[in-house]
Amino acid sequence: MANSPQAKKRARQNERRFQVNKARRSRIRTHLRKVEEAIASGDKDAATAALRECQPELMRGVTKGVFHKNTAARKMSRLSARVKALG
Repeated sequence: MANSPQAKKRARQNERRFQVNKARRSRIRTHLRKVEEAIASGDKDAATAALRECQPELMRGVTKGVFHKNTAARKMSRLSARVKALG
C-alpha cells in the first residue's frame, strides 16, 4: 500500500493511464477484428476499407506506447498480405 504522498499520486496516475491504455487497446482490437471479419467474408472491398481505417489506429497505438512499433508493423503486414490475396 502506498504511504508517501508521491507513492499515492503515482498510484492514481498509474490507474488513470491503465484505463486510457485499456480503452485504446480495445479500440485497436475492434478495428483489427473488423478487418478479420471482412477477410473471412471474402469481400475484398470491405476488407480494404477496414484495413485503411485500422492502420491509423494501430500506428496511433504505437505513438502512445500501447504497442511496440514492430508489433504494429507485423500486424499490418500480415493483414495487408491477406487482403491482397483475396483478389
